[in-house]
Amino acid sequence: MTGRERHDVIVVGAGLAGLCCAVRLSQLGRRPLVLEASDGVGGRVRTDRAGGFRLDRGFQVLLTAYPEARRMLDYEALELRPFSPGVLVWRGTGFEALADPFRAPEQALRSLTSGVGGWRDKLRLARLRLTLSRSSPAQLRQRPDVPTISELRALGFGQGIIESFFRPFLGSVFFDRRLETSSRMFAFVMRSFFGGSTAVPAAGMGAVPRQLAAWLPADAVRTHAAAVEVGDGTVRLEGGDELTAEVVVVATEAPAASSLVPALGPARSRGAVTMYFAAPEPPTSEPTLMLDGARSGPADLVAVMSNVARSYAPPGQALVAVALTGDSAAGDASLEAAIRSQLAGWFGSQVGAWTRIGLYRIAHALPDQTAPAPLARRVQFGDRLFVCGDHRDTPSIQGAMVSGRRTADAIAAAAPLMASAHPPR
Repeated sequence: MTGRERHDVIVVGAGLAGLCCAVRLSQLGRRPLVLEASDGVGGRVRTDRAGGFRLDRGFQVLLTAYPEARRMLDYEALELRPFSPGVLVWRGTGFEALADPFRAPEQALRSLTSGVGGWRDKLRLARLRLTLSRSSPAQLRQRPDVPTISELRALGFGQGIIESFFRPFLGSVFFDRRLETSSRMFAFVMRSFFGGSTAVPAAGMGAVPRQLAAWLPADAVRTHAAAVEVGDGTVRLEGGDELTAEVVVVATEAPAASSLVPALGPARSRGAVTMYFAAPEPPTSEPTLMLDGARSGPADLVAVMSNVARSYAPPGQALVAVALTGDSAAGDASLEAAIRSQLAGWFGSQVGAWTRIGLYRIAHALPDQTAPAPLARRVQFGDRLFVCGDHRDTPSIQGAMVSGRRTADAIAAAAPLMASAHPPR
């Protein structure tokens, strides 16, 4: 590829936002070209293969209640595998259950008698579930926005359930153990957890962007094409080639987007770490999320992924995912030693037989959403320059996908009539 190329719409970035934008543009009659700097689609939502194991790039799940995911994805084709509707909380001497009695009634008594909060807290949790299920997304956006920790206290939750459940659980969701994240975001995410399953595709989370990309023309995505400069209708690639288009969309993660579009301003991000272990046998048989409610070590959340989806590990082995909030400053060996010590307290000596097979340090896991924070930001930054991504909507899979569609619709509204003809690619 040399010289100058002209296109209809160029989308820079093949993450969920960029792919959803391109799919929607195609539906509207446009001809997008998606440029991706790496070797494949997905951005932060990708799955690596290692010795028969499937390693998502960071611990990730799909909430099936996400409205945009329901609209855009073929769940049956993804072969979704759900986690059990509840969590196990490590309390220092053992695990105690906190289940959703509406979706797991058989666990109601076990949950009610557990030490994860008192019965009043569980009643408040049920009341919160009912309130959120009756609220529309538009109503959630109109709620007063305060830090999540303030919202929890205002709702009457005691310190016990905040420390043993909400802090490790929401800390793992928002990558924010201080719970300073927007209470609107808290309401939106909890509504989604209550409204459907928490699941992963049988082939790993990377199956989500691959499905989206498959709905585009075969030549619509170009990998190993790193954009180093964008303008109103122009893109310059690493190596010097310049492309022009009727419209350019920057669909990268927030730091890269700010570098390409300075008008976005500095990007604030939250980091995360995920460590994967191969185990000769699973430490538990349950397909559930396990939370550290006793602050016994660096890990906030543990899941045996092969209990959820057998395809995540080869026969005769188990895959254990360990998620940490924040970008730990500890070296790899020190971090592994601390995690092993912590989980030996949970599962015993079997942890010594585990083999570390993956470590992902993700500096930009999610955009910072410290309250107060808008749940939707502008997407147009020039007559022919647009920006989408989870940093323009809610920092979530839902937000990334909505942002892509919202940006495509904004392009259609700004330029409803396509040029009568475009040079072939």
